[in-house]
Amino acid sequence: MPILVYAENSDGRFKKSTLEAISYARVLADRNADTVIALSVQADAAELASLGKAGANRVLVVNGGNSSRYLTRALAAAAKNENASAIVISNTYGGKLIAPALAVQTGASLISNVVDYPESGEPVVKRGAFSGKAFAWVKPETAICIYALTPNSVSVQETAITASIETMDFAAEASDDALKSVAVNKVTGKIPLTEAEVVVSGGRGLKGPENWNLIEDLATALNAATACSKPVSDMGWRPHSEHVGQTGITIKPNLYIAIGISGAIQHLAGVSSSKVIVAINKDPEAPFFKAADYGIVGDAFDVLPRLIEAARSASQH
Repeated sequence: MPILVYAENSDGRFKKSTLEAISYARVLADRNADTVIALSVQADAAELASLGKAGANRVLVVNGGNSSRYLTRALAAAAKNENASAIVISNTYGGKLIAPALAVQTGASLISNVVDYPESGEPVVKRGAFSGKAFAWVKPETAICIYALTPNSVSVQETAITASIETMDFAAEASDDALKSVAVNKVTGKIPLTEAEVVVSGGRGLKGPENWNLIEDLATALNAATACSKPVSDMGWRPHSEHVGQTGITIKPNLYIAIGISGAIQHLAGVSSSKVIVAINKDPEAPFFKAADYGIVGDAFDVLPRLIEAARSASQH
């Protein structure tokens, strides 16, 4: 029984989170000598071929629209037609729109915030809980299960598979556009926060927007994305698209560097799933030091130039 994957794309390009979902499905399929089937809206041939390199055997392309309702119905139909044993969706904003409705339409269990592969021999899955402050191990009790995979939880595995590209005829309905997106504002020219493996984040300790070049210089040297705390975005120093925390974006990079951020619980809720956290603060009692893997007690204006110089030097070797 194959594993079905929702291959989400943005403007015809597949994000890293989509390739992670394909690789995740590949591992599940290999345990039982099954195949991986990806479903996508139209993308160019090279992009569709990349799904095979990540582990998809077949790619089903639908052309009836990209609304969440249409994609949910198409995925439900594909799961039934292909007799899928599981569905993998990246737990992105788009995935979160589709997964609950898809669970209802297919009668599937839904496990959100998945952070690891199911245990061998038994479908017990580890997921993040309580805003990333804890983990839960859950077991689906239905014939089909939807795994909503947290981005950056698994690595993309390259395979030698050449996927077959097929068109899936699935007609749109008038009700598919009952809720329509009229505009999407995207940040361009930067690494998306939800996909970044390294994030450099600043808080009020930077004292003003005129000093943000220090954050950007370190991020450039580390090929990282930039982020900020809620007070920084509230004061207009940085756009709200960079705000990470409970009321902002939740991220899970391999490395999160927090500079001049005290570490309030609301901020930690959005970044605590990071694999390694480095806190830099001149206050030795800052709460962030309790959550950090590494801490530097010092003034950001003294520490940052040294870090930038060291990062630039390392990148040249």
